[in-house]
Parts: sequence; structure tokens; C-alpha cells
Amino acid sequence: MAELLLELFSEEIPARMQARATADLSKLVTDGLKAADLAFETVETLVTPRRLTLIIDGLPEKQPDLREERRGPRADAPEKAINGFLTGNGVTLDQCEKRDMPKGTFLFAIVEQKGRASAEVIKDIVEDAMAKLPWPKSMRWADQKVRWVRQLDSILCLFDGKVIPASYGPVNAGDTTRGHRFLAPATFSVANATEYKEKLRTAMVMLDREERKQVILDGAKKLAASEGFDLLDDNGLLEEVCGLVEWPVPVMGKVDDLFMDIPREVLETSMREHQKYFVVEDKNGKLAARFITISNMVTADNNAKIIAGNERVLRARLHDAKFFWDQDRKVTLQSRLPKLDSIVFHAKLGSLSERVLRLRGLARELSADIPGCDVKLADRAAEIGKADLVSQMVFEFTELQGLMGKYYAENDGEAPEVANAIAEHYAPAGPSDMCPTAPVSVAFALAEKLDTLAGFFTVDEKPTGSKDPFALRRAALGVIRLVLENGLRLPLRRVFAFAVSQYPTAIRRDAAVDDLLAFFADRLKVHLREQGVRHDLVSAVFALDGEDDLVRLLARVEALSDFVSGESGVNLMAGYKRASNILRIEEKKDDTSYDADVSADLLSVDEERKLYEALIDVRHTALPLLRNEDYAAAMTEFARLREPVDAFFEQVTVNSDKADERANRLKLLAQIRTALHDIADFSKIET
Repeated sequence: MAELLLELFSEEIPARMQARATADLSKLVTDGLKAADLAFETVETLVTPRRLTLIIDGLPEKQPDLREERRGPRADAPEKAINGFLTGNGVTLDQCEKRDMPKGTFLFAIVEQKGRASAEVIKDIVEDAMAKLPWPKSMRWADQKVRWVRQLDSILCLFDGKVIPASYGPVNAGDTTRGHRFLAPATFSVANATEYKEKLRTAMVMLDREERKQVILDGAKKLAASEGFDLLDDNGLLEEVCGLVEWPVPVMGKVDDLFMDIPREVLETSMREHQKYFVVEDKNGKLAARFITISNMVTADNNAKIIAGNERVLRARLHDAKFFWDQDRKVTLQSRLPKLDSIVFHAKLGSLSERVLRLRGLARELSADIPGCDVKLADRAAEIGKADLVSQMVFEFTELQGLMGKYYAENDGEAPEVANAIAEHYAPAGPSDMCPTAPVSVAFALAEKLDTLAGFFTVDEKPTGSKDPFALRRAALGVIRLVLENGLRLPLRRVFAFAVSQYPTAIRRDAAVDDLLAFFADRLKVHLREQGVRHDLVSAVFALDGEDDLVRLLARVEALSDFVSGESGVNLMAGYKRASNILRIEEKKDDTSYDADVSADLLSVDEERKLYEALIDVRHTALPLLRNEDYAAAMTEFARLREPVDAFFEQVTVNSDKADERANRLKLLAQIRTALHDIADFSKIET
């Protein structure tokens, strides 16, 4: 058995693309091997900023030989048919066998195909994989027509220690590679994977991504602990930095004390997002005047110059941040509002100033449905909540919008509820994001998302397929979480109608509201499916006329789920389906609806009288329970219909010979349908 060693060496691959690229390369090559009938034992993938490596062991030296029998026409078939069969299979008549079959004597061609040498097959597979590797972004270089994520410098491709002459554009495979760009840049040859790993280790390249991560994490923690600090956990940054270095060396630098009065979030953003530095805290959880960066070098001065250089870069950035912080606080948020006139929210939806007016209207409207929400504070939060967008700090650090608004509101002496609402009004921004719970914050956060949804739906900019350029699905899920996690009794149709009404020039208001309700039904299914709730039950409850209270809807869905999973519910569902099917057929045939009162005088069979009485009794008892939202008890009442429904279908012939009796029994079936639709639209429940 033999080993395949493949290394694709290029200029630095963006960190975010490395893991996906190795997985894609492995899949393309292994799928190719399987299709070529080349079995293998193990697959190992390795990646650094400059190389994708694939090691596949346990490969055969050649493909297995194939022997295939192909049945042809009858032996006495026309000459043209026989010749076509012979030509298509590359055989002569003498090479064919004649076999007696139940329907006559047929020709059989025995086609034997010798397996190709694995090296030949692998060359094609590797070249095909390189051509198909799906980079998110790629480039051409020099005058080449091929594309790669960055300039491809070399290909190392060995099978059983011998070079496979694969090529890609101007690059031909060989048995050489290079070490660390600065510490060991010389080219060297390798004979197998073991030697490849050993020589790269000597050449200051740490191939194993997980090893690099551990070295970074352990080294950073050790440095922080050496001065009595703790490293702030940041797995996202760890994953990214791991993809920037081939020989990680953690080093610690200092933050000048004069910058430590800047808000922590600004310091963290400058260090983490812009410079890729790890943040350090003291034992009380306060930001320490230190940072840890990961060098890709080992120097004689213990990286002193690297540390000084990083401190100098950070100092320049924080000088700007401090200037913005000091200057922004000299101006109130209120005084910034006129500048919002010049910022376009969307070409079809007006300026940010116009949006602020809508947000204020929505915040006031929503306050009545949020317990403990002060309408004046909600209005104030919506009024000044977007003003930080024209501050110098947010212009430079856009990811801090809302949060800087909070600091500036506190500086202006605004109420704490207003300041916090400004900080939280974009939340929740994702499934793992915290959901606001303070009443004023909830009002502003809902207003922000509802205005976005209403606006884009009125101008028919709805999500289509996988495209959602305005993040409307995320906004809808944010509304759903805000409502459900805070237990808000919010009538969606009314709220949507109000939000849409604030766009006076909208020409599709009613359609927008209907579309929004349907959109929310789909988003709710997605949200609840992740919690194990059946999507068909959500559809069944959402289909009820006027049901747009998410809290009530969810309670009804939970009770319905318990009901349809029990024996009585299953049997009653079967009765409902039977009744609905009969009604659908007969109503279509008669071109009429049987949703009408039943005539008790025409009930001639005991089972139909009992069903009629049971329907009256159950609905009389259950409807008040439904109105009081005691859905579990209401479902228990409806379960009492199981026996009379079963007995009716066993003993009663619906299509009676008597026209009036037949019509009355169909009306009784319609009463079953109507009764169960008090719970949900059972036609949407999957069985």
C-alpha cells in the first residue's frame, strides 16, 4: 500500500478561508479516489497560512481490473443491430458468447478493462480538484489565466515517494517545499509524509492547526498570569490568529495609562477587531493596561522591537479614539439630530430623520402593550437613539453604534432607562445574542425591527430564496424572541398595520400586512423547529382567523402537540380527516356548503343523536376554556368527541337514500369540522 502527499503552497491564505479550503480539497480528492475505485485507509488534512496539505495513506498501486458481461441482441438479430453492439463494446463476434435464454439465444460480450496505475489516475484527480476548489474569492496573477486564492507558488505531489507530474497553470509538481517565510525560507526536498513533517518542524513551521491554537492559548495565559492578570476568553480571535502564523510566539505589550479612561468597548474593539490583540483583565474583571499579540517570529531581542512596534501602532489608533471620545462628549445627542436629515436610510424609504419619527410613533404605540413601559422614556429613547450615528467615534468604529449612544446619553444626563435602551435597541442581533428585558429597551428594540420590516415590505423588497440583503429574516426572529422571551401580548396584525401606516406614500399597505403575517408564520416555524416543535402544528394554529398573539399561539401549539400525540387525539384526527374528505367530495359534487345548523328532528339513528348532543355539550364547555386560554383543559374536553365520532362512522351511512337525511348528516359532519377548528385548522396537521 502506498501514500499520497499533496501540498499546495501559495502566498498567505485569508484565515477565514483555511478550514473550509482543507475540507473542500479533501472531499474533492477522496471523492475522486472513490469514483476511480481506489480505496484508502486514512486521510489527514493540515493547513497553515501558506499551505494546504493532504496526506492519504493505504492506497493501492493500481486500479483493480474490471470484468463486465454485457448482454447484446439475439444471435439471429439483423446484422446492423449485431454490428452496432460489437462496435460499441470493442469486440468481435468470435469474442462473444452465445447463451440460451428463455426468450431465445443472445450474444454476450465479456469486456475486460485493465486497471490504470494509481499515479496516472491521481494526477487527473489532483488537477481536477485544484480546478474545482471553490474559493469564496480568488485571483489571477501575472499573465496567468488560472485562478487561486492568492498566487500559487509550488505543488508538492508524491505517491509512494515518486513525483506525480500534476500541474496547475504555470506551476508543475515536484518534491520540494519551503519552510517559514523569514526563519527558514530555503527550499528543500522530501520523500514522504514523515520526512515532510519533520523537516517543516525544523524549518519553523507548525503544521497542526490545533497545536498552534494550543501554543497560542497556553502562551497567552502564561504571559497574562506572569503579571497577575487573566486572559479574556476569545475563541473567535483564537481561530483567526491561528490562521495568521506558522510559528506562533505570544508576546505582551502595554497600553498607555492615558487611554484607560476611554470606554472599555472602544479599547477592546481597537485591540481585538483592528489589531487582532488578545485582551487582558485584572482579577476584578477590569480591563488591564496590557495586550497580547501573536508574533510569527523568533528574534534575538526576545521580540522587543515587535512589541515596541505593536505598542506604537496601538498608541496611534487610541490617540484617535481618545480624541473622538473627548470631542463627541462636547456635543449632546439632541444637537446632532439635524444631521440625520442628510443621511439616507434607503432610497425608497427616506432619510434617517424620517425614520426617527416613525420609530418614535412605534415606540409610543408599543408602550401600551409592554408592562411597566414609560411611554415618555420610550419616545425619548427612539428620538435620540440614532444620533450617535453622526458621532466621530461611530464613524470610525461602526460596530459600536448604539453602545456609544448609551455613553453619550449618560454624559448628557439622560435617564438610565433611555441610555440602556439606546445600547440595546439593535438586540438581539443573532440566535446567541442576549434579548433585552427592560421595558423601555424592549419597546425601542421592537420599534427598530418592526419599522425595518414594514418599510421593506411596503416597497416589495422581501427576501427571496437565499437572498436577504436587508437582514429581514433576522429582524423577524428578533421580534419573535422579544415577544416570546418577554411574554408580551402583542397583536401582530394591529402592530404591522400601524407600522405600515407610517409610510404615507405606500401603495400596498394591506398586502404588506398580509405578507408580513405569512412571513412571521414561516419565521416562527424556523424558530420553534429548533426547539423541537412541529412546524405543521404552528401552521394549524396560525391559520385560525385573528390568531396573531405569539404567546397565546405558542401555548395553543404546546397543548395541541400533547393532544395529537395521545391516543384520543390520534383517533379524533382520523375521524376529522374522514369527515373532511367526505365533505370535500360531496360539497364539490353538490356545489354547496354544508356549514349550516343541524335539524335535530331528522336525526333518526341513536349514534348520530349522541354525536350531535356531544358536539353541543363539548363546545359549550370547551369554548369558555379556550377564551380563558386554558388550552390543556379545552383539549381534554374535545377528546370526549372520540367515541361518538367513531360510533357514528361505524353505524351511520352518511349518503342516505333520503335527500333531507343525507343533507342533515353532511351538516353534522360539518359540525365536527367546525368544532375542531375551534382548536386549530386540523387540515394543516400532518398525520
